[in-house]
Amino acid sequence: ILHRIKDRTFAEIANRVKESTLTSEYEIRNLMLSWFKEEGLITDAGPIVAVQENTASPHYQPTTERHRAIEPEQVVLIDLWGKLPLPGAVFADITWMGYTGRKVPDDVSHAFETVCNARDAAISLVQSTVKEGRELRGWEVDRTVRDIVERAGYGSAFVHRTGHSLGVEVHGTGVNMDDYETHDDRLLLPGTGFTIEPGIYLDSFGVRTEINMYVSNREGIVTGPTQTEVLALLL
Repeated sequence: ILHRIKDRTFAEIANRVKESTLTSEYEIRNLMLSWFKEEGLITDAGPIVAVQENTASPHYQPTTERHRAIEPEQVVLIDLWGKLPLPGAVFADITWMGYTGRKVPDDVSHAFETVCNARDAAISLVQSTVKEGRELRGWEVDRTVRDIVERAGYGSAFVHRTGHSLGVEVHGTGVNMDDYETHDDRLLLPGTGFTIEPGIYLDSFGVRTEINMYVSNREGIVTGPTQTEVLALLL
């Protein structure tokens, strides 16, 4: 459901930009909330819609007083989370990137390629470790991701942990993928759900990719599609 809302959001932004219709981060966020209601999903603070320099603030949230217009040739970040209205339902939480033009700038593409490489290394670590029946702790996942971002020269621009626990609250009480805000040495036990969401936040823009994983007895499962490049929305 979240991916369906994500697709609708990018399509709506693309249409409004193509037609030169005045719109803003806040308007698109409110439209997304109406789709959450239509789909029967529960959320809390609601989705994040950010463009250009606002994408460089990891916890940016558009409000009535603070938002900016969505215009051509801008980086767009959408972060959305929700759960079904059922007892014990668990949140999913994803972030995708777009660009309101025909060609994504090279600096944006390079930064996003870096976070994708870091994300994929974390996925591989989780999957291989679980398959082999070895122990894996939250800080080790974060360190794997952070090392790749640092080697690419973006270390100082990755300013939050790699991922958080998913539960009945979007930031659950289980293990976090964290060797930055804390040194989380809790184990990824069977039944664990969590995000992997490396980000790079520069002066004029930021990028983030966010996927969800679930660990069973012998498998690390990515629960949805993974983004491989920033979407050029005006193709």
